[in-house]
Amino acid sequence: MLVCGIELTGNEANICLLKYNTGAFSVLECRARLFTLPKLAETDAIRHFHFSFNKLMEDYKVDEVAIIERPLKGKLAGSANSFKLETAIQLIPIPVTLINASTIKEQTKRNPMPAGFDELGLKKFQKQALLVAYTHHCVGLYTDEE
Repeated sequence: MLVCGIELTGNEANICLLKYNTGAFSVLECRARLFTLPKLAETDAIRHFHFSFNKLMEDYKVDEVAIIERPLKGKLAGSANSFKLETAIQLIPIPVTLINASTIKEQTKRNPMPAGFDELGLKKFQKQALLVAYTHHCVGLYTDEE
């Protein structure tokens, strides 16, 4: 099972690919760790993001996507741009799950990651994307495990 964890912030999508196989996990190298869209108001930019992201998921044969859910209102509410990105991601033909931050915090406390973040060779901006992919596995939101 290969899961793409995603953190959406403003006009960026930070991603991390996490593979589960018989009780162990590994972080895969990926040609893109970050998608940035400077012109989100333009339809062509959204279409390009959707195409590029979908192509990445196809090329790496990703089974599911897990996105950190952002509140709709309040101090920590997600931006309109991040919801546009989320919609473009949800339109790809693989399962997409939203996981709220409190679930991520609870599950990583209950089931600490077996490897430290620094040991995995990821960039700092990928930490939350890794945690949402890991939580996706801990909560058992996937359909089949290889």
